[in-house]
Amino acid sequence: MIWNSSKVLFLTILISSSLITLSANNWLGMWMGLEMNLMSFIPLISKSKNKKSSQAMMIYFLSQSIGSITLLFSVLINSLVFTYPTLINELTTIMIMISIMIKVGAAPFHFWLPEMMANLNWSECMLLMTWQKIAPLTILSNIMPNNWFLYISVILSATVGSIGGLNQTSLRKILAYSSINHVGWMMMFMSMNTSWYKYLIIYSVLIIMICILMKKKNAFFMNQLVSSSPSLMEKITYTILFLSIGGLPPFLGFLPKWMVIQSLINSGMYLLMVIMMLLSLLTLFYYLRMMTSFILSYSTINKWIVHKTPNSFLLFTFLSMNLTLPVFMIIGFF
Repeated sequence: MIWNSSKVLFLTILISSSLITLSANNWLGMWMGLEMNLMSFIPLISKSKNKKSSQAMMIYFLSQSIGSITLLFSVLINSLVFTYPTLINELTTIMIMISIMIKVGAAPFHFWLPEMMANLNWSECMLLMTWQKIAPLTILSNIMPNNWFLYISVILSATVGSIGGLNQTSLRKILAYSSINHVGWMMMFMSMNTSWYKYLIIYSVLIIMICILMKKKNAFFMNQLVSSSPSLMEKITYTILFLSIGGLPPFLGFLPKWMVIQSLINSGMYLLMVIMMLLSLLTLFYYLRMMTSFILSYSTINKWIVHKTPNSFLLFTFLSMNLTLPVFMIIGFF
């Protein structure tokens, strides 16, 4: 990665614009932060002069613009918003929620996300799935969403995120559908608890680890994972990472889902909890499908394939981070 001056500039604007949205105390300030964020992310994804990055740039620009326009319109349509925020009527709230869902890629406004992800590099995918979610989700938490529209979106996101990834071979599209599923869980957590950001932090850590490994392996499709013939240490690391982000209990990725399940039980929403858990099993299924191929083919080590192997320290760090759930349980950190 070549750190030229323009890249540093746009990354600085990207980070500061999200912080502007987080610290703004009115809707117009939040909207301004989102617009700055959009304008700084586009040059970061259009740096390589090929058709794919141009396509991703246009998809992102159009979808985010529609979200921004909807947000601005819903804020300006109701003059009460600027005087006293609690007087927003339900229609305005739903319109603001729609604009945020378009921006964050939650169902039923998710169609742009997998298509765009398929055209990006791993570092850009990592930014899109982690940092770019912070500002919109913060705005959503400010309106304290707890109405029927949110629950419809949560169930749709969980459904689309689990079923959409079943027929995919592209790793980036699988992670995009997984992201849609996790956004559903985050929004559910947000409606009951103020500590939804803990979910986002743990999810972001897992996504960053996966993107770093995939970038080192230069793997974009499932069959590339098999042909790269990793060592046993690498195979264990990949397996634990994928199981972790799928939400299997002994690993770190289960911790945020555990917090959501606990909140759902406390709120008495048992039916919704069962639906979300069953749909989460489907996401675990397509992660298992990714892993079984290279776990079972232990003997196939192709000597003629030259590939860069991630160093052992990196793998050990990722491995140990994913096994910290018992530590959190003992300390009672969350």
